[in-house]
Amino acid sequence: MSSSSAPLSASLHGTRSAVKRFVLLKSEGFGNGMRTPAIRVPEEKKNSMSGAKGKFSESFMKVVFLLAACVSILCVLLICLFLFSNGLPAIGKIGPVAFLTGMEWRPGSELYGIAPMIVGSLYVTAGAIVTGVPLGVLTAVFMAEFCPKRLYGVLSPAIALLAGVPSILYGFFGLVVMVPFVREVFGGSGKSLLTASILLGIMILPTITSVSEAAIRAVPRSSYEGALALGATHERSVFFAVLPAARSGILAGVVLGIGRSIGETMAVIMVAGNQVLIPESLVRGARTLTANIVLEMGYAADLHREALIGTALVLFVFILILNTSMALSIGRKVP
Repeated sequence: MSSSSAPLSASLHGTRSAVKRFVLLKSEGFGNGMRTPAIRVPEEKKNSMSGAKGKFSESFMKVVFLLAACVSILCVLLICLFLFSNGLPAIGKIGPVAFLTGMEWRPGSELYGIAPMIVGSLYVTAGAIVTGVPLGVLTAVFMAEFCPKRLYGVLSPAIALLAGVPSILYGFFGLVVMVPFVREVFGGSGKSLLTASILLGIMILPTITSVSEAAIRAVPRSSYEGALALGATHERSVFFAVLPAARSGILAGVVLGIGRSIGETMAVIMVAGNQVLIPESLVRGARTLTANIVLEMGYAADLHREALIGTALVLFVFILILNTSMALSIGRKVP
């Protein structure tokens, strides 16, 4: 009895093993249209593969970012090379002193003095700072700390829209609306230093407002809450705790606004009067460096053209000095 039951138990055991293997293959998809069962990749191998892909993508993006930075630096170097290689010889021919301090600009008589344009650019920029910077910073403070949510939903898109308006439209608005207003209220022709300053103040307003608002919102709330805990009011906490902490960002917005006001051309041409004279009052006309280049580059030739490139070089150096001084000032003030 025992000798006959041994083969039977062995066969039953083999059948059970075959059934178990069949069920396992069936559960893994074998026999349902798949040729082979699913292959399980070890977890360590998966981690190594994903790590290799991550390192490759990281290295690739580093190269992309480096190339983008190199292209930006190369563009600046090419602009510097063009301006210095074409502007310095012209300044040497005319004479640095005569070019920078000369009071007359008459290309027909070989007189190329840009002192009136330098003074006009400084006056217009200073007027834009006086009119645009306080309004822009106070607008940013209101939007960041005092503005209701519903009103913010209206003001924020409106300011963003101001930033996207072309300068020629600003100039047309100044010519049609602001020039007659200044003429009726303050006298003169209306195309004056005052009109250009107010118009540029409006144009730099969105830049200063957006950058300053972002800087104010980036200040940790602990500064504001600490001032409140010491007994300060909401207004005093904002102006004496939050604003000093956001000083570097606000100054960066002011620098961007000043850079736009110095480089603005079309709007200034339409409202400034374009007189090659040092303005004696706010209602007199003035010509800026950028306006001088645009007005005469179309027909300039020989030394006249080189003198205009020298004017662009002076403008470029002036902007570099301004940006460098502001950056150093921010670096000294920020702890």
